[in-house]
Amino acid sequence: MKIALDAMGSDHGPAPVIEGALQAAQECDVEVLLVGDETILTAECRRLGCTDSRISIRHASQVVEMHESPAAVARKKRDSSIWIATELVKSGEASAVVSPGNTGASMVASFFVLGLTKGVERPAIATSLPTLTGTAIMLDVGANVDCTAQHLAQFAIMGNEYGKYLFGKPNPRVGLLSIGEEDSKGNEVTKEAFKLLKASSLNFIGNVEGRDVYSGATDVVVCDGFIGNVALKISEGVADTIKKLLLKEISGSFFGRLAYPLIAKPLLNLKKKIDYAEFGGAPLLGVNGITMICHGRSSAKAIKNAIRRAKGLAEHRVDELIRRDIEESLSQAKPTEDAPV
Repeated sequence: MKIALDAMGSDHGPAPVIEGALQAAQECDVEVLLVGDETILTAECRRLGCTDSRISIRHASQVVEMHESPAAVARKKRDSSIWIATELVKSGEASAVVSPGNTGASMVASFFVLGLTKGVERPAIATSLPTLTGTAIMLDVGANVDCTAQHLAQFAIMGNEYGKYLFGKPNPRVGLLSIGEEDSKGNEVTKEAFKLLKASSLNFIGNVEGRDVYSGATDVVVCDGFIGNVALKISEGVADTIKKLLLKEISGSFFGRLAYPLIAKPLLNLKKKIDYAEFGGAPLLGVNGITMICHGRSSAKAIKNAIRRAKGLAEHRVDELIRRDIEESLSQAKPTEDAPV
């Protein structure tokens, strides 16, 4: 299996991207197409000693910077690394695209090159979150600021199929993020979405509050992209703050330093559970192909794990299963010819 990798979009240059690609090739049994400036990538591969035959380079003359408008990709940068990498998926030369570059650019490229899945009105970014019992999925976390109830219902369908793959569960629990557990809580959009999800065939457990996201009470958390992105950024900030405060307390006292050898392993296990690098990236669900979006500051480990997850999604044909589920939901929603309208 070949994975197309946007090698030019990282905050830290192509080095961690190439290192992650090499690790993926060695550990995940994949071929990786590094997409970007051939001269730069060839020199960097030589510097890093990357001679693995499973790593190849595909030239792209342009780069989308983090500060650039995503709309500029479709208008002016169709020879950028993210656009060319996405075209490799469209042509069938690659099974998935992974990018640590401009998130908006990845979305625009996927929208215009791959297209939306039939019946999907909006794509959604689905991220993995650590919980007391394992992992949960939250979507959308940034693709759509304003959503309708129908959009949220479709996010739930897409998250359900992704959850089946990620958790190995035939019927993941789906919750709707709101300000209270009662079905009467929330704004008009969430109230209407609640009705749609309750009437669906999903394992819908009802509304979940923010404090329940990390408890393990649900497998899939559904929300609009504005709320999801804010919740994600707050969570990342809290996790980082707790880690720093904990290290400060340990290093700031004699007994803390004395106890550190005893608690070092549990602390490392905790760090692993909340480390974004363990999850690698977040898939953009609802497009005709596999697109994995990573942090701009992704380490080699994060790139490797993003490639690993992209491979798994492609092998399990999650995008095709989402298309099937969406079509089924649409057919069920349409009245039959004999049914009263």
